[in-house]
Amino acid sequence: MASEAESSRDTDTQTAIMEATYRALCEHGYADLTIDTINAEFEKSKSLLYYHYDDKDEILLNLLGYLLDQFTVEEAVDPNDDPDIQLRTFIEWLLPWSIDGDEREFQIALLELRSQALSNEAYREQFTRADALLKGAIVDLIEKGIEEGSFRAVDADRTAEHVLSTINGAMVRRHTAEDESAVRTTRKGLEGYIESYLLPDNG
Repeated sequence: MASEAESSRDTDTQTAIMEATYRALCEHGYADLTIDTINAEFEKSKSLLYYHYDDKDEILLNLLGYLLDQFTVEEAVDPNDDPDIQLRTFIEWLLPWSIDGDEREFQIALLELRSQALSNEAYREQFTRADALLKGAIVDLIEKGIEEGSFRAVDADRTAEHVLSTINGAMVRRHTAEDESAVRTTRKGLEGYIESYLLPDNG
């Protein structure tokens, strides 16, 4: 049985591998990512990577799981804000008006990974989980708003599905068609949707 110290070292190693993979993925993208490019970001030996993982896809799947395990709504919104503000802030967090170079690289890498879900069940499971987490967070924000009287008594599940699908579509267009206008139009449309559909008496 592993000692507490050994378990801690193993956790530290796994975290270091995930952080190295994140950096390498943002820099190289999925197609050019290799064990060597991950190892270049990793302070320990390549043999340690192979000790834990068989190939880059196994590492990437674990990275996705690692990122999802870290997700909390509080990362994006202030729980003390009104539900209306929380929902708008969460939308901004998912689909900001503008993004810097590092964030752009990460979002492109995520889209590359998501494309693997077309033919790879393991990737499909991770992105299904990701969508469920994000949709669930939106549902919770809407239901909280309904309970507090900030929102109308709408179908929270269906509304969250609409919001998330709209955001996902705009994100794809931002990076595959270089269409920043799609983001602006989508954000304005979501603002109007909140005001006309969710806010009582049009706010």
